[in-house]
Amino acid sequence: MTPHMEYRWYHKVAAVVFAIFVFDLGLFLLIFPWMEGWEHNFFATWREPLRALWMNSYFRGTVSGVGLVNIFLSFVEVARLRRFSGS
Repeated sequence: MTPHMEYRWYHKVAAVVFAIFVFDLGLFLLIFPWMEGWEHNFFATWREPLRALWMNSYFRGTVSGVGLVNIFLSFVEVARLRRFSGS
């Protein structure tokens, strides 16, 4: 039998802050590659040979896919918040 861990207030706050951070990061990664700012940032002009990769729709889709994974993880973390309920 596993011992019951006693959670303190900072465990709960850290879990909520983590879920919010991961959701915000995922939303940013989902939307930003398809905005105009994607073409006019440091990485788009850093190296000319990499610009073709940076502007590739498949690369943008991959970045958006990572954003979807982050959003999914934030929902998983919110679902795991019931571990603090004590039951």
